[in-house]
Amino acid sequence: MGYNLILLGPPGAGKGTQAKLLIERYQIPQISTGDILRQAVNEMTPSGVSTKKYMDVGALVPDDLVIDIIKDRLLKPDSANGFILDGFPRTVAQADALSIMLHKAGKSIDHVISMTVDYEELLKRVIGRLTCRECGRGYHLVYDPPAIAGKCTVCSSELYQRDDDREDTMRARLMTYETQTAPLTDYYSSLSLLRPVNGLGSIPEINDSIVRLLEG
Repeated sequence: MGYNLILLGPPGAGKGTQAKLLIERYQIPQISTGDILRQAVNEMTPSGVSTKKYMDVGALVPDDLVIDIIKDRLLKPDSANGFILDGFPRTVAQADALSIMLHKAGKSIDHVISMTVDYEELLKRVIGRLTCRECGRGYHLVYDPPAIAGKCTVCSSELYQRDDDREDTMRARLMTYETQTAPLTDYYSSLSLLRPVNGLGSIPEINDSIVRLLEG
């Protein structure tokens, strides 16, 4: 049995890792807003042609276009047994539009999984990340350090910190997330769909918590 899910969580909470495990367990696709927008543009669908005009100038794609593209994606056969929405909705207005669209399609959201992690812990997770300039192998100063400081264990190339992983950038991203998402968590809580999950612990422990929420 599959589920229609929304996955919420701040940067660094481990959403991507848990989404992969849910995909394997339930055989449902992860629908990332950014990915399907780019796919619609590449396929030059009617909605994709309109979307390209906004993306070419760096403007936000209007909600109605995003909803149209998500609707097209949810009509594909692999979504018939469920899906994981990642990166949408981001606002209450988008959540309302999504609800209306799903209702017209005879679908509804089963659970909104909200991964919660203390922000100071998120900072520790993220600002310790290092990436190899050549092979792209990732490391962490605390959890997965390289054998030689500053050098990739695989190819001996230089390790660097991505701009997104710097403390000032991360604090700004977390502030933006909190501002956008606090009303959204209240929205889904009022509908009895919000399922908070403690994002601290091992990957299997967190996954077990999510599975218990879904199947229990």
